[in-house]
Amino acid sequence: MWEYSDKVKELYKNPKNVGSIENADAIGEAGSLSCGDALKIYLKIDENNVITDAKFQTFGCGSAVAASSILTEMVVGKTVEEAKKITNKQIVEELGGLPAEKIHCSVMGYEALEDALKDYDTGNGDAKKEIKKDPSNKIICHCFDVSEKDIVKAIKEKGITTLEGITEATYAGGACGRCKEQLQNILDEVNGEKICEKTPSQSIMSEAQFVLAVNKVIEKVIASELSKDSGGIELIDVKDKDVYVKLTGACEHCPRSHDTLKNFVQAQLRECVDEAINVIEA
Repeated sequence: MWEYSDKVKELYKNPKNVGSIENADAIGEAGSLSCGDALKIYLKIDENNVITDAKFQTFGCGSAVAASSILTEMVVGKTVEEAKKITNKQIVEELGGLPAEKIHCSVMGYEALEDALKDYDTGNGDAKKEIKKDPSNKIICHCFDVSEKDIVKAIKEKGITTLEGITEATYAGGACGRCKEQLQNILDEVNGEKICEKTPSQSIMSEAQFVLAVNKVIEKVIASELSKDSGGIELIDVKDKDVYVKLTGACEHCPRSHDTLKNFVQAQLRECVDEAINVIEA
C-alpha cells in the first residue's frame, strides 16, 4: 500500500484551478490517455511576462490530480523565466513527497509546463516538435530525464550488462520503473544479445555453462518481468535439470506463486535453455 502525504490527499479531494482559460496565452500538454495519465495546462501571461492565472485539465490518478493542482499554484505570480526553472523534484517537494511509483505524475506536470512555455516563446511549440523528431533526444526515463543517447553511451563506455547497471550509471529506471522494459530492449540491442535463442551447442553444455545460461535468463528476462509487479526471484541451486529458486517481493506470498513458477519461470527456462528443466521452489 502506497503512503500519501496529507497535501496529496487534500488536493486530490479538493483540487484547485481545475478548468480551462479562454484565449489562453500558452497551452501545454503531456502524457497520453493510452498510458493512463494525461494533462493539459493553460496559462495567462501579462505584458510583463508574469503568469497571472493557470488552470488544468487532467485524466489520471489522485497523484496526477494533486501534482497538476499544486503546479498551477506554483507558477502563478512567477515570470516566464522563473517558471522555466521549476523542476519535477520541486513539485514533489511541494506535495510533501510521492511514492516512487508515482513520481511520473510530477514529471507529467513538469513536461506540460515546459510545453506551454515553449508554446508561448515560439507561438506554436515548433521548437519542441523538432527536438522530438531527433531519435537521439528521445527521453526514456522521464523521472530522471535520461535520454536513449545517454543510456546507449553508458552501456558502451561502462560495459553494462544488467538493468541494475543502467540504473547505477544513469539513474534510469530508479523511480517508477515504467521504463524498465525499454531499458532492457536497449540493453539487448546494444549488446547484441538474443537471450532466448537456443543453439545446438546448448544440448552439450557443461554443468557450469548450463548454470550460467539459467542465471542469465533469470536475471535478464524473468526478474525483469516480475519486477513490473514489485516481485523478484533468486536462483538458489541447480542440480542436474532441477532449478531451485525463491520468489521474493510481492511474488513471495502471492496465492498464485505456484502458477508463476510453473507457467512463467519454468516455461521461460525451458524455452530459452533446456526443455527438460524442472523448476522447484526452494
